[in-house]
Amino acid sequence: ELFHEMEKINHLLKDKSAELDVLQKELMAFQSVLPNLLDDTVPQGVSEADNIELRSWGEPRQLDFTAKDHVELGEALGLLDFERAAKLSGSRFVVVHSQLAKLQRALSQFMLDIHTQKHGYQEVYVPFLVNAESLEGTGQLPKFAEDIFSIEGEHQLHLIPTAEVVLTNLVRKSNIEIKNLPLRFVASTPCFRKEAGSYGKDTKGMIRQHQFYKVELVSIVENDKCADELERMSNAATMILDELKLPYRKIILCTGDMGFSAEKTYDIEVWLPSENRYREISSCSSCGSFQARRMKARYKDKNNSKEFLGTLNGSGLAVGRTMIAIMENYQTKDGSILIPEVLKPYMPNIDKISVN
Repeated sequence: ELFHEMEKINHLLKDKSAELDVLQKELMAFQSVLPNLLDDTVPQGVSEADNIELRSWGEPRQLDFTAKDHVELGEALGLLDFERAAKLSGSRFVVVHSQLAKLQRALSQFMLDIHTQKHGYQEVYVPFLVNAESLEGTGQLPKFAEDIFSIEGEHQLHLIPTAEVVLTNLVRKSNIEIKNLPLRFVASTPCFRKEAGSYGKDTKGMIRQHQFYKVELVSIVENDKCADELERMSNAATMILDELKLPYRKIILCTGDMGFSAEKTYDIEVWLPSENRYREISSCSSCGSFQARRMKARYKDKNNSKEFLGTLNGSGLAVGRTMIAIMENYQTKDGSILIPEVLKPYMPNIDKISVN
């Protein structure tokens, strides 16, 4: 009789275990689409109109001629080709030639040098294809699956929408020693986005493309150091614009304009003369322990207690948009583009890009 009781209990345990597995999967699915909790310092608001400017730098340049946009400038120079790119790949792509291609490469190198030499970021070369677990860890999956380019095959992989995914996941399922914190990484990579939610927005030019280069900053810190690190990171990003002498402003995003994984975000916007307004060139976010919980990334604090890490990410900067800003702010009446002083060592013997 005791034997039969044990058999019944075993069957019951198996049934309950199966039920628990189902419930855990349902709970995980529910939790995976819940956004991060916002920091108390984030201002209340419903849209980008409620974002608050914190500071601005530089006077927007007043041209004594009608400003051309980057498309008109690039096509007149014969160095931006959207038509051929469309034949090769469709809309939202561009072929960049000669001196503009060199300028784009120079910008990546310049940004990497600033961040590694002046701000202590470690340069990392990373894969551009990642598994689903990596995208889940940083919050792109499952919520933003429609914006991800995927490669079908024996092992499904996904093209990175930003190097944040790879750099942050370097600590996934890790226990980092507190003496090794903070970790600061930087990478220059292509980024790939379907731009699924941007139908009709910025369809002309290089502002919003399916493929673009970005220099990405990621910091891994003790979770109570996120606020200070966000200030440090955003200052590292704005230094690039300071050095390039491009006018910009720094804003804090309101509650209604926040990203999924962020607890607090600063956007940096650069001045574009052709639009007579500022446009986003960097977004720097603290995610608190939100991503670390998803990635199971921990450290032992000073009391030897296991804690989830704090993670931050930011553009330092979007390379294509920086090139656009240089083209427009450094344009001359005859359609030439002057080279910023700090970039001349990266583009030897070139003071300007012109038809001649």
